[in-house]
Amino acid sequence: MVGALLCLCALVPAHSLQSDFAGLDESGKIVVNGRSAPYLIRHLPPSSFPQLPPAVQDLLNSRGCLIPQTYEAHRPENVIHASLERPGSSDWAVLCSVKGTVSLLVFLGSNATQPFLLASAPETERLQAQGADGSLGFNWGINSASPRQIHDAQAGMDPRPPLVDHDAVADSVIDQQTVYHFYSKGAWTLLATSN
Repeated sequence: MVGALLCLCALVPAHSLQSDFAGLDESGKIVVNGRSAPYLIRHLPPSSFPQLPPAVQDLLNSRGCLIPQTYEAHRPENVIHASLERPGSSDWAVLCSVKGTVSLLVFLGSNATQPFLLASAPETERLQAQGADGSLGFNWGINSASPRQIHDAQAGMDPRPPLVDHDAVADSVIDQQTVYHFYSKGAWTLLATSN
C-alpha cells in the first residue's frame, strides 16, 4: 500500500477538492480482460500546492501539467519536498500529467528549471480496480523516503547496504511494489531492496 503521501498544501476537505476541480478529471472506459471497465482519474492544478517554489509552479503551468491523484487520496498528493540531491538540499518531485501521459519529474534546488524525468507512462496504464463494481482508478503515488526508511526496506538483504545520507523518491503502485529513486554523483539509480 502507498504510504501516507506527503501533502504540501492548505488542508482542504476531500469533498471540496472533488467538487472544485471536477472539470479537470479524466474519465472513460477501457477494455480489461475482454470487458469494458469505467475509470476516473482525479487531477489537481499546480496551484493546489502553494508551497511549490514559484519557478517550479511556473514551469509546471507552462507545460500544462495537472497533478493526478490516486484513487485512495483524501487530500492533495503526488507533490513532495525532500532532500533528494544531498543532505539538507531543498528539492521537489511531482507527478505531472499532460494530455494523458503522466511523468515523474524531479526539480533539484541547484537547478530547479531543468527537471529530471525519472519515469513516464500513459495514465490508462496506471489504473487498477478500486472497488467491487469493477471501476478503475489511478494507482501511482510518490512520497519521500528518508535514509532510515530506505535502510528498513533493505533489511532482508545480505549484505545489507550501508545507510544512505539523504532522501530518495519512493515510487509506488497501490498495494504492490515501491521502488526508490536515489540521486548520487550526478545520476539517478534505483536502490536495491529486500522486496
